[in-house]
Amino acid sequence: MATGDGSAHPFGSANTVASMTAARGFASDNCSGAHPRVVEAITSVNHGHVGSYGADPETDRLDDLVRAEFGPDARIFPMLNGTGTNIAALRAMARPHQAVICPETAHLAIDETAAPEAIAGLKLLTVPTPDGKLTPEIAHTRLADPDDIPHVAWPKVVSIAQASELGTVYTPQQVRALADFAHSHGMLLHMDGARLANAAAALDVGLAEAGAAHGVDVLSLGANKNGTVFGEAVVFIDAPGAPDFARGLADDFEVLRKGSLQLSSKMRFISAQLVAILEGGLWRELALKANRAAAAIGEAVAWIDGVELAQPVEANIVFIALGLEKARAFSDLCAPHRPLIFPLGDVGLVRLVGSWDSQVEDVDRVVADLLSVLPQGRGTASSG
Repeated sequence: MATGDGSAHPFGSANTVASMTAARGFASDNCSGAHPRVVEAITSVNHGHVGSYGADPETDRLDDLVRAEFGPDARIFPMLNGTGTNIAALRAMARPHQAVICPETAHLAIDETAAPEAIAGLKLLTVPTPDGKLTPEIAHTRLADPDDIPHVAWPKVVSIAQASELGTVYTPQQVRALADFAHSHGMLLHMDGARLANAAAALDVGLAEAGAAHGVDVLSLGANKNGTVFGEAVVFIDAPGAPDFARGLADDFEVLRKGSLQLSSKMRFISAQLVAILEGGLWRELALKANRAAAAIGEAVAWIDGVELAQPVEANIVFIALGLEKARAFSDLCAPHRPLIFPLGDVGLVRLVGSWDSQVEDVDRVVADLLSVLPQGRGTASSG
């Protein structure tokens, strides 16, 4: 592990961020505060009167940035929160009697209560995956049999998360394969981009190259997990070459957004935050810090006996496996930032999430807590 001053640490010095009054942890990237430049952006537009409901200069600037990033036909609609962003996006893509194919670990399925069903009226067709990612072969198992109509909900959308809930990242080639599969079966591809910045940083590509440039039709663009105070967005790609049924999806979205309870009257404050993280590539800088913190934890865990990485660390999420009672003891030591534990028999699967403001001392502390719950208070470093 690096020394506590952070001087040689890959995700920067502890002095990168102004001193924090509350301890940082790895419970979730939703627990982090806002980046100072985002707060400054909110303050900078907090003067005078401007048009409401998006008729303001900041939203115009955001429109220009999104077209530069995602293509000349892309259209962005700032939203209030992540669940509302996903549900409104799906409402624009499918009718209430239709269905959405998604991994059984998808945020849509396990963390958004019954919103897809209750608000969008869509049936979720979940499917097990080995790593949180869909493939055309896996998604194909949820296609409806035409002979079963009208007794089944016909899938209209394939929904994937970039990065996935298990912290895995789709390559551009994998996204394109899913887009081709979806389009060939008359379906649309939706991407939940709550951690799109982390995925793009991990792939060392732009935000569009992490998915939208490879056949995604509608993107739920996340920001809360990467340095903003509030606000997300729906982006309609409308890319040249997309099938006819995938074009024009944004045409009546302004009305649908209002009916989905996601239209902000003072939209300039959401748009200003999105401009702050998109302009100049701040999104990448913040996502890289979160990813590097997760990677540092993963590298330390790999040398500790009695703890295993459940899977390679690809973005900013780490899953570690250890005895269930030890996992609970470790979680208690992390209080008040207790990580999630998923009991699997006598094994506890612990999720740790790096944030944009994670520092070297935070990594050192969480690794020390982990060591302290192992036999004799230490793990034994593996040889070699």
